[in-house]
Amino acid sequence: MDLRHVVSFLALADELHFGRAAARLHVSQPTLSQHLQRLERSIGVELVARTSHEVRLTAAGRVFRERAEDIMARVERAGEAARTAAAGRLGTVRVGYNLPAGQRVLPGTLARFNTRHPGADVEMVELRTGPQLAALADGRLDVAMVYGRPTTRGLRSRPLMRVPLVAVVGMAHRWAGRAEVPFRALDEETCILFHRDQSSAMYDAIQSAARTSGIELNVAEEVDDPGATAIIAAVRPVVGFASAVRGRLAGTAGGPRTTAVRLYDPVPILDLYAVWNADHEPLVAAFLRCLPEPGSLQP
Repeated sequence: MDLRHVVSFLALADELHFGRAAARLHVSQPTLSQHLQRLERSIGVELVARTSHEVRLTAAGRVFRERAEDIMARVERAGEAARTAAAGRLGTVRVGYNLPAGQRVLPGTLARFNTRHPGADVEMVELRTGPQLAALADGRLDVAMVYGRPTTRGLRSRPLMRVPLVAVVGMAHRWAGRAEVPFRALDEETCILFHRDQSSAMYDAIQSAARTSGIELNVAEEVDDPGATAIIAAVRPVVGFASAVRGRLAGTAGGPRTTAVRLYDPVPILDLYAVWNADHEPLVAAFLRCLPEPGSLQP
């Protein structure tokens, strides 16, 4: 299969017009048609159906387009890796993290990695667990630092630390000023939660604690942005949830006027994991070797 033919097909799939696709690729329409015909012959199926009125992808074409886009993205990343090596740099590790990982895990890990591999780069992005795992699956991340141990085939993981959850309330809330409350006290409160696909482990830990306490949470709203949750909690008589690490930042200068309250009986606990694909580059393995030992970090 000639990659030029794949590029021509993808341009045609985007434009659904031979003239525009040919102009985009700076080739003639007959050349574009030849590329498509040769690609279809090599695969053995029709990818594009055309009449005098329209150009459309067949069912096979739509499936091929999805896979072909992934192939071309990988080719581009391979080229970038080669250019990086030619420039004398080792490459880049793309890391996703949440706030506890950013506060407790990454500083020491990056210090060790920079000392051992000064020619390498690390790109970082802060995301919740669900978006991190999606980015790991489609190749946008090399390492994810997430709540819960994923069971998806082809993923590897190691524990980093345990993180308790706390309640977050505004300064006018009746819990403000209290050090801790039993979880069952939430039976009398209105809560803010988030959609489960954002962080299934955190969502399940909260709901499991509610079941253990014999209560059902009264969820008034689902807000996926932790910052927005704090803003709402600051101005409304509701209870949000956060990691103890994020809770310690509540009410800091310039942020929403909130405070964290410890929960007990039970204490909702999350396990923070580093997760990566079983098939990974040597530089990713080098980064993983710089992670802290399990159990060595405090929340």
